[in-house]
Amino acid sequence: MSTRIGILTGGGDCPGLNGVIRAVTLHARQTYGWEVVGIRNGFEGLYEEEYTDLTSREVQYLLSRGGTMLGSSNRANPFAYPVKLPDGRVEIHDVSTRCMENLARLDLHGLIVVGGDGTMSFAHKFVERGATRIVGVPKTIDNDLEATDYTVGFQTAVQVVVDAIDRLHTTAESHERIMIVEVMGRYAGWIALTAGLAGGAHVVLIPEIDYDPARVIEAFHRRHGRGVSYSIVVVAEGAKPKGGGLSVVTAGDVTKQEKLGGAATHLARVIEQATEYEVRSTVLGHIQRGGAPCAFDRELATRFGVRAVELIAEGKFGHVAAVENGHLVARPMDKAVKKLKLVDPAGELVRTAKGVGIELGG
Repeated sequence: MSTRIGILTGGGDCPGLNGVIRAVTLHARQTYGWEVVGIRNGFEGLYEEEYTDLTSREVQYLLSRGGTMLGSSNRANPFAYPVKLPDGRVEIHDVSTRCMENLARLDLHGLIVVGGDGTMSFAHKFVERGATRIVGVPKTIDNDLEATDYTVGFQTAVQVVVDAIDRLHTTAESHERIMIVEVMGRYAGWIALTAGLAGGAHVVLIPEIDYDPARVIEAFHRRHGRGVSYSIVVVAEGAKPKGGGLSVVTAGDVTKQEKLGGAATHLARVIEQATEYEVRSTVLGHIQRGGAPCAFDRELATRFGVRAVELIAEGKFGHVAAVENGHLVARPMDKAVKKLKLVDPAGELVRTAKGVGIELGG
């Protein structure tokens, strides 16, 4: 039997996943002569035994396509998996043993797991339980994995937000309004702060700095006092006021993370109640995840995919491909899941924002 490796994409989709799949398939087949097996819908496909053979011909045009040809699932936790019983009821089971058995039957030389903090946590648990031939590729628009400077999907999401901010500038100025745009990022403010800087926002609110609504409103007063009658606010979905909590749409449980949302609506309500300013809010939501990847993410996905194959060839299992100071490196998988990478409130990005007069609310 020829050498085979596998690849799966787990968690939320993002631009660049197809680029990783393409790079893995091309490098594995053309450089090493390995076969490549795609596992559908993340760990769900490993449990359900849903596989597909990947060839160079099938992946050659994937680089510019968003999403993932293998499908994904952010509710496929193999350690708390919703199993439908014959009577129609759904129970939460630990199906990791069956996944381990299926993985053993596949007889892979290595498995490449492409995902964010949740997916990498599952992969790390499998490594600890004996499925040691696993390597990782970090992807998430949130850019919150500790092991790497950048994750696949982040830069494209930032570009989408910047494009939206550019459009909001003109309509906000025309109608003398305060425009609030809510962006993703969960508990990290990388998207909000990076896009706020690149888009010329006037207020940026991030999870790492609890904001004082009075300070935000005072920033509007200062602008109006200078004769500037509009403002652009970027608020991360995980931002919260001092003394307040997160805006949660749906509570999480063992099968899924809590769903954040409503931070922009809450802020708009506070501003309208305290002032006479006209306020509008926009929630970009999954627009940030969709569409073609930008050039940076296409390059990064390709580099990560090639490096992941090389990690397998080198026997460097239990590691993830990562970027550090512009260079591609390998980092232990446990570093990718040990803690979230958050914006440093005293760091260079925050200092830059303050230096150009962006109000951070705290």
